[in-house]
Amino acid sequence: MADPKRMPVEQVLLEDGNMSVSLLNYGAITQGWWLGETPLILGYENPQDYLSDPFYLGAMVGRVANRIGGAQFALQGRVHHLTANEGPTTLHGGPSGLSRKYWDIVKTSPNQSVLSLTSPKGEGGFPGAVNFEVHVELTCPRLIYTIRARPDRPTPISIAQHNYYTLGCPEDIMDCRLRLRSNRVLELDARSVPFGDISAAGDNVPDFALSRTVGAEGRELDHYFVFDESGTHDHPVAEVTAPSGLRMNLYSDQPGAQVYAGAHLSGRFSPCAGLCIEPSGYPNAVNVPAFPSVIHTPDNPYRQTLTLEISEERS
Repeated sequence: MADPKRMPVEQVLLEDGNMSVSLLNYGAITQGWWLGETPLILGYENPQDYLSDPFYLGAMVGRVANRIGGAQFALQGRVHHLTANEGPTTLHGGPSGLSRKYWDIVKTSPNQSVLSLTSPKGEGGFPGAVNFEVHVELTCPRLIYTIRARPDRPTPISIAQHNYYTLGCPEDIMDCRLRLRSNRVLELDARSVPFGDISAAGDNVPDFALSRTVGAEGRELDHYFVFDESGTHDHPVAEVTAPSGLRMNLYSDQPGAQVYAGAHLSGRFSPCAGLCIEPSGYPNAVNVPAFPSVIHTPDNPYRQTLTLEISEERS
């Protein structure tokens, strides 16, 4: 088998109006998103650099995004042991997750692209084979991800898109304003794994139900916020506004999102150089019966739609 680090990474450029997006077949990664010359997300200039990226920049992460405690779960009376990659925890599907795979670019046009991947039975310890498809459409000022997955048997699926949003901020996102359609967070154990309790934001985690700057208080932000309800076109689940006035509205049909201020970025990227808002199912839902189920079947396939919309705030 060829060494993945020696395989070329293919790149597709989508354009519409004064907006452009670069996609990679490795990890179904969004390498770049620009409004004119303004970069809206973090990214490496050289596509090959993503092969050793530890931060999941722009990637589709799964089969199950976020953390699964103890790297195991029970389904239909059987315990499935997963590959751990964060101590005893499985993070973002483990070392053989979707973000570490070469996808097929099956269709592309000037402003749309479709990427597909088949994950074989038992990969990473997960039951069943799953066919994944990501449809990316750029219709300025919107970038739309439609994510589908069809398993051949019951299995957990919960995917997250892992862009680090900058909205043109040259150094960090600390002065960006953030508003979330949420004032509740999942409580975490010592390994940052949710265990079932939900608490109000504002005690130990900053509350962004009203627009406020990320600031020093939000520097260590890395929590799953439970949405009050899924976003509609009139009601985004998140709003990010840069000091320049550039604003991103995020619309999602997921029950919540991990919000991460990028405190652990390093190397070419300074800490907090980008803000992640990662809609998905509840983390560790496979081990917490009270959480909404992330189990999907041939008759109940997976689907997620994520819409990002850029505008400019007038002073």
